[in-house]
Parts: sequence; structure tokens; C-alpha cells
Amino acid sequence: MENLYPRANFSLILTLFLIFFPQLLHSQTKNGAFSRQPPRPMVFTPHNRPDSDPQQVHISLAGIDHIRVSWITEAKHAKSVVEYGKESGKYNALETGEHKSYTYFFYHSGEIHHVKIGPLEPSTTYFYRCGGSGPEFSFRTPPSGFPIEFAVVGDLGQTEWTASTLQHIDSKDYDVFLLPGDLSYADGQQPLWDSFGRLVEPYATRRPWMVTEGNHEIETIPIIHPYGFRSYNARWRMPHEESGSTSNLYYSFDVAGTHIIMLGSYTEFDADSSQYKWLEADLANVDRKKTPWIFVLLHAPWYNTNTAHQGEGESMRKAMEELLYKARVDVVFAGHVHAYERFTRIFHNKENQCGPMYVTVGDGGNREGLALTFKNPTSPLSLFREASFGHGRLSVLNQTHAHWSWHRNNDSNAVVADQVWLESLSISKACWETLEDQGLSSSLKDEL
Repeated sequence: MENLYPRANFSLILTLFLIFFPQLLHSQTKNGAFSRQPPRPMVFTPHNRPDSDPQQVHISLAGIDHIRVSWITEAKHAKSVVEYGKESGKYNALETGEHKSYTYFFYHSGEIHHVKIGPLEPSTTYFYRCGGSGPEFSFRTPPSGFPIEFAVVGDLGQTEWTASTLQHIDSKDYDVFLLPGDLSYADGQQPLWDSFGRLVEPYATRRPWMVTEGNHEIETIPIIHPYGFRSYNARWRMPHEESGSTSNLYYSFDVAGTHIIMLGSYTEFDADSSQYKWLEADLANVDRKKTPWIFVLLHAPWYNTNTAHQGEGESMRKAMEELLYKARVDVVFAGHVHAYERFTRIFHNKENQCGPMYVTVGDGGNREGLALTFKNPTSPLSLFREASFGHGRLSVLNQTHAHWSWHRNNDSNAVVADQVWLESLSISKACWETLEDQGLSSSLKDEL
């Protein structure tokens, strides 16, 4: 069946949603009374390719030595195939995947294709074409070992600030893009998912984008769509199956000596939940001799001194914080609060040099503006905080040391406003000795 609302009628769709579902323009969690700096205007990216050609192309890591290529076609019978090779225009490999579409109220999506390709060599550029037609793209696989660099940014949206953030990230090379929730800010207006996919395509085709969901991905409508994440799960498939998870809302992956865990703030997380049990098993399987670094991303921050979204991550913190602490997780990144904040290492609301460092990076460029007001006096746990748009970079140099920096957006360039060196907790003999009955191998104890 053809799409009932072709691209030319985007304005009509938007108007109907604004009239009948104005609540969809807002976060599905209460923001509270706090001031925001107005964002720059929204950017709507139109579709300008033939209906059979791929659009909204992006890639993600999909297990060891594999990449998942995802894209959308307006044509319903386009092939779910990816041709690829190491030379431009010369494709010596082909993989076939699957495609499906979804319906949301009056909206009918295009065909969403997912194809897993590989095995691939590390630190290698591959050229690829989706569906047998359209433009050629290329990506570089991450390295097999250190050093590796991550770009980290949350609450991205699609405004002029978003475009600025993406340009600043792209001005310096990196290996993997990490996004802790709130991608398109579609909030039920499905054409905005399409616009977002086209906006990020120039970046997401060249480096893997690893994302987790935020509150703006929920998109429930009572009775009509009572279950959330329909659009997010269909469009942004992550390697949950490869990591033993039963939900696309939480998963993990290994890359170059790091173990990255993407948690779901908006699905069950108590001790009886599937997510909790999965996380417990996932952490138990990490070999810190082979994978010395563990980083966690989630949306609603567990620690926050901004007046925005106070306490919204508290229930999850109480449920899961001890698991991360016992596993000696190195850093926890969050979004949701539209500002930047870096904390010291913490456990149970107290400074603890064996706990994770907590960082909020909900400053990508969203349409809601910045959360300008922080609580006073400043907590001694909070080491740097600023309400500006920007992005972070995590450079893991070797098994023992990494460098974190936050880059504030300026009109023409990004400025390093905060930075810190990190030492992996995997090498801290004192921290491991404080654990009791955690099943730590004697060989690792002796090595430490």
C-alpha cells in the first residue's frame, strides 16, 4: 500500500499532530520549572533522491568484526542487499538482510532495511552501496586495540545547534559515535524521524553510531499506540541479540579493549527485571585483563545538580548502582539534562575513588533549549558544570589511561572547556581488594 501522506504533505501532517496531539511536542517526563536558553531554529532535511534509492543510511557495530547497515527506501520492493569492498566502485562481497515497515497513527513508514556485513578487518576503509542502486558510501572500521576515540553527545535533536555540534565533531577524526538517548525529538511526528535520518546520514554512514533510548523516543498514544519505542526500535536496531539481551532498549558491545554498556532508563530496571538480570550477567562476563575499560551510557542521570529533571534517575540509581560499583565501572555517561556536568568518582552519594566518574552530556542541540539553572551552593561532588551546547571526546590511549574532554560550541569552532585524565579501575589493587565475595579470579588478584 502506498504511503497515504507523501513528502509534499509534511506540513499537513505536522499541523494535524499539533492540533490533535499537542502533548506530543513535550517530553514524556515532567521538566519542572526551570529556565532554558532558546535553541536555534529547527532544520528539516528533505528527501531528494529517487524513491528506490537508499536514504537515512547509518551503520552500527553488530558483534565482533561485523557492521549493520540500515537505510530506508520509499519503494516497497527495493532489495535488502549491501555490496561492499575495499576499493571504490569494486564490490567483491554481498550480504542480504531484511526489511519491514511500520504504521503510526496515519503515518506509514518507508521500507526499513537492515543488513549485517562481515567479517571485516579492523582499521580498514570499506566502500559500500545499499540496495543495488544510489550513491556509494564508505566507512572505516574501529581499531582492534588501543588507542581508540569516541565522540559522546546526548539529546541531539535537529536544530541549527545540532548541525553545529555535528560539524564540530566531524572536524576531528574519531572511531565510534556514542549517543545516550533523545535522537530526533520527533515526539510522535514521524516525518521528523525521516528528517533526522537524512540530517545525520553524512556522519552516520562513515562511523558506527551506537545509541540508546531517551524519553523522547517513547512516543505512546493511549489506546492507539500504548506501547512505546515503535519508531526507535524499527529504525535504530542495535546489537542486543549479539550481547544476549532480549530488548533493543539495552545491550552491550566490545570494541578495542573497551566494554560499552547501553542501559534503558525507560524500561524495567529493578532487581526482578530482565534488564537487571541481563546487566548482572553481562558484567560478570567481562574479563578486565582483556577488556580493561568499562563505560556505561544511559539517559536520565543518576547524579545531577541542575534544577532540571531533579531525581528522575534516582529509582534506577538505587536499583543498579551497586552492580556498577562492584564491577568497577570507569565512567557513566548520561543525557536528559540539557547542560554539561562532570562529577568526581561516586558511590551512594559520596565521593569514592572506586566508583565510576559521572558525566552529563545532554547538550547536543535539542529544540527545547538549555537548562540554565544549577543548584547552589555547588555540591563538592560536582567538579565542572556549564549550560552550553557541545560534545565530548573520550580518547582511550592504552590499558591504563584515557583522556576525557568536553568541547563547548562556538559559532565557528569548538573550544575545549573541560578535560581530565582517567586511570582505569581495572589496575587499582586497592579497589579490588575492598570487594568481598565477587568471584574475582585469583590470577587477576595476583596480577594486581
